[in-house]
Amino acid sequence: MMEQFIVFSTIVFTLVLFINGKLRYDVVAILALLIITLTGIISPNDAFLGFSHPAVITVAAVLVVSKGLLKVGAVDVLTSWIDPTGKGMAAQIASLMLLTAVLSSFMNNIGALALVMPIAIKIANKNNHPTSVLLMPIAFSSLLGGLITVIGTPPNLIISTFRAEAGLPAFNLWDFAPVGIGLTIIGILYIALIGWKLIPQRKSKNPPKDLFKVEEYLTEVCVPSNSKMIGKTIRDMGMELPLGLNILGIVRNKVKILAPSSFEMLKAEDILIIKTDTGELKKLMEATGFIFAGVKINKGISTDLLKSQDYTLLEAVIRDDSPMVGKTAKMINLRWRYGVNLVAVSRQGARIHDRLGDVSFRAGDIILIQLQARNLQGTLAELRTLPLAERAFDFGNLINKKNILISVGIFALAVIATTLNFISVEISFVTAGIAMVLFGIISPKEIYESIDWPIIILLGSMLPLGGALETTGGAETIASLLLKVSGLLPPSMLIVFLMLVTMLLTNVINNAAAAVLMAPIAISMASGMGVSVDPLLMAVAVSSSSAFLTPIGHQSNTLIMGPGGYHFGDYWRLGLPLSLLILILGTPLILLFWPL
Repeated sequence: MMEQFIVFSTIVFTLVLFINGKLRYDVVAILALLIITLTGIISPNDAFLGFSHPAVITVAAVLVVSKGLLKVGAVDVLTSWIDPTGKGMAAQIASLMLLTAVLSSFMNNIGALALVMPIAIKIANKNNHPTSVLLMPIAFSSLLGGLITVIGTPPNLIISTFRAEAGLPAFNLWDFAPVGIGLTIIGILYIALIGWKLIPQRKSKNPPKDLFKVEEYLTEVCVPSNSKMIGKTIRDMGMELPLGLNILGIVRNKVKILAPSSFEMLKAEDILIIKTDTGELKKLMEATGFIFAGVKINKGISTDLLKSQDYTLLEAVIRDDSPMVGKTAKMINLRWRYGVNLVAVSRQGARIHDRLGDVSFRAGDIILIQLQARNLQGTLAELRTLPLAERAFDFGNLINKKNILISVGIFALAVIATTLNFISVEISFVTAGIAMVLFGIISPKEIYESIDWPIIILLGSMLPLGGALETTGGAETIASLLLKVSGLLPPSMLIVFLMLVTMLLTNVINNAAAAVLMAPIAISMASGMGVSVDPLLMAVAVSSSSAFLTPIGHQSNTLIMGPGGYHFGDYWRLGLPLSLLILILGTPLILLFWPL
């Protein structure tokens, strides 16, 4: 009983920290692992066995293979086939959702959303639709599409391995498809025909296509020949005048110097392109004697000056696992450490006009940045941000048809080998990842950049906690309580009850963590009822990926919050009816293919 008490207390402590959100979920998971290790629930020798779990290995391998497909433009070819422009709203939403679901069934949910989100924004702008109407459907579709295959989402892999630990063969690649495809079709039809009308049409003061009109808040100043700043570096000027300004470029003798170094020396007749507010500009002019060259002069000139073959301006959305979250540009030394100039920040569809260096970033914020084009992919990956430009993963690179064929061939062989049970899914996709390195599709360095390490840490740390819940009898205790509470219900309604509990849980914590905690309980419930474990495990898989009620339930929901201008309470308007549909129609669908 003492061991169960420790495990239950650890779970409650973990859930509180997950919901609180002040500590990132991977850190919380490590804390939970340390607690059950230091209290003797699991031995130190077994503490880190979760990191060798097949589910963890497979998640990492699928991310590597997805990186290869993205890099060579294989997925871009698929997205180019979908052109919903000019069609009615229902057709546009259905086309975008279908594309997202197909991609999400074979790759990371976030990767699928990252590819389709720029397309949706472009379509919204072209047709003068609020982006909010298109972004929430594709975010939800990324979750629905993940239900189709065992590699579509981490909860499916977790459920598959728990089935193996229950003495049955692990689920095959396509075992989830009958239920997953059915629910995906139901979700797409509901949202495209009816549900989108429930989405608040957020129209900010600045429409998306006009959100970052650079010339509206850039200023051009000239350094006169008698300025005391001549001969001083940008760094010297910054130390002497601690103002909230950002020098994005210098025009010197008609030659552009973009993102100038802090050691660049100012010369007479230099034209500085700076980002600052009115108050700071006045202080700058008074202190330096700079001549006001103009604000918004020759509309578009400043924008052109900030871009070249070597430098680009890019809009990107901040992920919830980004090192930027909770910090300011000054705190992370954005310019000097990452080579990134911060030009503007938008939150929930509105520009932030505060001093940019003092803005504390949040997940879902959109940032406008200036950076070197050759460092684009590496910098975005390091900052864990997603670009909002179409074909964002292939800027300026020509599509290599040979590499596309090789990468698609490697992926297809991995799918076939897994489908025919030649080898296990983890071995199949690890082999595929290594093959992509050997064929030069991705570099060894890109392997590590493509892996979502926070989710790997979460899985590796939470799986021992799920195991402890089972070995200490805690899962059986909870299952017995649930059976007593719902003792008058028929077995089919118990599945609804189990799905409801899991859905509520997954809307406030990571879906992988929800699956880890609920799978042992489902197994114990099946044992207590004397029924097959499969429908209950399938119910946990479906419901743990049904995070449609809040923006914090899944990263996909968080990422669209800024670009769509959503409020926290907007999600349940569409998400609640969709969740009820999953409950009402998902149960008979599960029982049809996985009877009790």
